[in-house]
Amino acid sequence: MRRTIIAGNWKMYKTSGEARRLVEDLKPLVGASEVEIVVCPPFTALAAAANAASGSNISVGAQDIFWEDEGPYTGEVSGPMLKDLGCRFCIIGHSERRQYFGETDANVRKKVRAAFRSGLIPIVCVGETLAEREEGKTLEVCRRQVEEGLEGLTSEEASKLVVAYEPVWAIGTGRTATPRDAQEVIGFIRELISKMYGEDAARQCRIQYGGSVKPENIAPFMEQPDIDGALVGGASLDPVSFAAIVNTAAEVKRRQKI
Repeated sequence: MRRTIIAGNWKMYKTSGEARRLVEDLKPLVGASEVEIVVCPPFTALAAAANAASGSNISVGAQDIFWEDEGPYTGEVSGPMLKDLGCRFCIIGHSERRQYFGETDANVRKKVRAAFRSGLIPIVCVGETLAEREEGKTLEVCRRQVEEGLEGLTSEEASKLVVAYEPVWAIGTGRTATPRDAQEVIGFIRELISKMYGEDAARQCRIQYGGSVKPENIAPFMEQPDIDGALVGGASLDPVSFAAIVNTAAEVKRRQKI
């Protein structure tokens, strides 16, 4: 069975001191949860968060990565640098990167390869805008982003991948896709990965839902057969709320095993 993964994207919030305190506050609230827990602070707070998380069941991820390991790329941060700071995961292709910084599927593809090359696990974001959804293009958009963004991997790499389905219209808006709608799209993504890399890789690959996830709405998403966790935005900045999401997800998965 795939291990549930709950990741928190802190975006451009928290100084290094604030990050350290947030992780310290979070640790006793999540205990020995069987859920894989990831926090993704800004670059400047990665070292502090990793130090605070050391020895706990909390992993640290970056919010972006550059596709070269080193070179004359002012302002960029490479995979080896992130690994050196204690990162285990890396978010790639978030809609805000696509919207504000011109991130393309080709960029995503190069960054995914760079992450694997550095021993990092990519959390690759895909999802449609409101206009695309209203035009009935949700599956078309997700197909393009998956096929172009994940092209050229090995089956082993694909099996370790995390994909986050985040409908753009649900991010930070308070609106969410219904669990049934999310399951439909995530099931479709899993089928695509099966066609690209085989059934075993698709069975092992973890696919999250993201978009205004809160303690109050996480349970029905976790009850869906293809949803393996959540990429959480604003609620991950509060340790009590984030812990509630983690613990609810863990409880749902425990019930499913009975």
